[in-house]
Amino acid sequence: QVALVESGGGLVQAGGSMRLSCAASGGTFSNYGRGWFRQAPGKVREFVAGFTTNGGPYYADSVRGRFTISRDNAKNEVYLQMESLKPEDTAVYYCAATQTESPTRATYTRYYPYWGQGTQVTVTV
Repeated sequence: QVALVESGGGLVQAGGSMRLSCAASGGTFSNYGRGWFRQAPGKVREFVAGFTTNGGPYYADSVRGRFTISRDNAKNEVYLQMESLKPEDTAVYYCAATQTESPTRATYTRYYPYWGQGTQVTVTV
């Protein structure tokens, strides 16, 4: 059974840093694009950063220059390094896998058939 598992969330003060990890099990995602999304209370799930199957990385405007996505295909893992965190970054963060080549489609949840369970990131003032 294919599964994605996020880790590394928690509580951090504004201006701080945090690194999220996403491990895959039950299959290999080396040929898949990988993405990070987030969902704040009362809001829709939104794209944060990702790779398509053949390109990237791509970032949401709200995190560009502060967040960095990276991947280690040998370990079947993807990471999100978050710097200069703001209270508005508070959300549940999800990793996901996609087979799209399109940078535009890679920003939509419906193109990701595989999802992790999410990890909470809380940024305090």
